[in-house]
Order: sequence, then C-alpha cells, then structure tokens
Amino acid sequence: MSRYSVLSESVMPPEQEAQSIKELDRILNIKDFQAKLVGTNGEEISIPDLVYQVLHQAVHAMASGKVVSVVIQDRELTTQQAGDFLKVSRPHLIKLLEQGEIPHIMVGTHRRVRFEDLVKYKKRRDSQRREGLKQFTQFLEEEGFYDDDSSELDQ
Repeated sequence: MSRYSVLSESVMPPEQEAQSIKELDRILNIKDFQAKLVGTNGEEISIPDLVYQVLHQAVHAMASGKVVSVVIQDRELTTQQAGDFLKVSRPHLIKLLEQGEIPHIMVGTHRRVRFEDLVKYKKRRDSQRREGLKQFTQFLEEEGFYDDDSSELDQ
C-alpha cells in the first residue's frame, strides 16, 4: 500500500448543490454547534471535534467555489513528502534534519519524519516569522519609515 494516496478524483460540487452547501457552511460556522449523524433508524452519534474540523474545512472550501481533494498520509513521511508539506525543497528539508531542526528516524538508509514533528516545526517557524515581521515593523515605525496615519493618502 502506498504511504501517500490521493482520493481518486477531486470534487467540485454541481451548481444545483451550491445553495445547500452554502447553507451547510453557515450552519457549521455557528459557535458551539454540536454536529451529529442520524441514522435511518434514528440512532444519533456525535461527530468528534477533529472530524468536525475536517468536514468544516471541506464544506467551507466547496461553498467558496474551490475544488476539494482528500489526501491520506501515514504518520511517518518520506523526505519528499515532508518537503512538500512544508513547501520547501527536499535538499533543504534534509539540511534541516541534519541540523537537528526537525527530528527524524532512519529506516535502513532512508530518513522518515513524523508528521507531528513537522507540524511542531511549522508552528515554530511561522511563529518566528510573525515575531520577526512584528519587530521589523516596530523598527520601521521607530525610524519614521512607516507611518500608521493614513491621512497623507487621502490628500
């Protein structure tokens, strides 16, 4: 079995379902909404939060007119899959692994990266980028290069 598989085709809802999908998106956006599945026999089961979040993202994308595909991944990814997830080249990812930025294991001569470790690294990287941007903006404001007052644009 492949370690990386894609649903056989992407899904784009037909026009006649667009209104129903938009209504479902509106309902799923309600705060503290408890989604349940109801069987034909009336049996109810609550949808777990993680499944709810995936469903909500898919419905929101469809309501926005986007095409949806489901990608199923194992917990351990190849370096190519990990690089694709982080949107970096495979050589750059290997450099990060060798520098100890992201933990990995060796399976024979091949590196494998746990998905959880990639998510942690991505969150840390994104947080550092936001903090750097915040500091840079603050520096520009202090030096007078960035003026938060937009009144000059109105003239």
